[in-house]
Amino acid sequence: MSNTPTPHIGAKAGEIAETVIMAGDPLRVKFMAEHYIENPVQFNNVRGMLGFTGTYKGHPVSVMGHGMGIPSIGIYTYELFNFYGAKTIIRIGSSGAYHKDLHIGDLVIAMGACTDSNYASQFDLPGTFCPIADYDLLVKAVNTCVELGYNYKVGNVLSSDIFYHDNPQTEKWVKMGVLAVEMEAAALYMNAARSGKRALALFTISDHLITGEATTSEQRQNTFTNMMDVALSLV
Repeated sequence: MSNTPTPHIGAKAGEIAETVIMAGDPLRVKFMAEHYIENPVQFNNVRGMLGFTGTYKGHPVSVMGHGMGIPSIGIYTYELFNFYGAKTIIRIGSSGAYHKDLHIGDLVIAMGACTDSNYASQFDLPGTFCPIADYDLLVKAVNTCVELGYNYKVGNVLSSDIFYHDNPQTEKWVKMGVLAVEMEAAALYMNAARSGKRALALFTISDHLITGEATTSEQRQNTFTNMMDVALSLV
């Protein structure tokens, strides 16, 4: 805890809860703090990456942005797990669908996260590491979706390092059963594994890479609330 504040998080030790819900967009975090969290107190605005701590149904919880891409979430989750005592991190975000039965607004719960990133090379493993979610969190998220009647699928996602790909090969991931693409879950799962902590990533489908369905940035910021309900049920 003596490493706090960090270069990226301005909070002092004890200002961040053991459960942190994270989103790439800090404005989505602000929306959660204003509409879901009781008595939120801002603990971070370094680089505009907002963070708040409060309670949800009496349970302490923090919400914080993590930015875009594996390097960004890699930094923030490492510091939260290792310097601030976070035990559980839940990522919520938007993703692009690969699976034909997914549509705008459906949820994807990432049981595993494939990646084209080189992030795992730092661990010097004698093979390929498979980043996976915490099982208990995954089961609880599924149960919440069933209880609330939300459309969802559980399975593999792709955490890609590239948004504007010069040589996209979507069909290769599709034929391997990957449900959707996003940019951060694999690093979250690897950091959780390395630190002996818990993590889960869940997503709302914002567009479909095969059919061309799409939403606006405003819709992604303010209307993707089902995944927030699921994430908060895990607090």
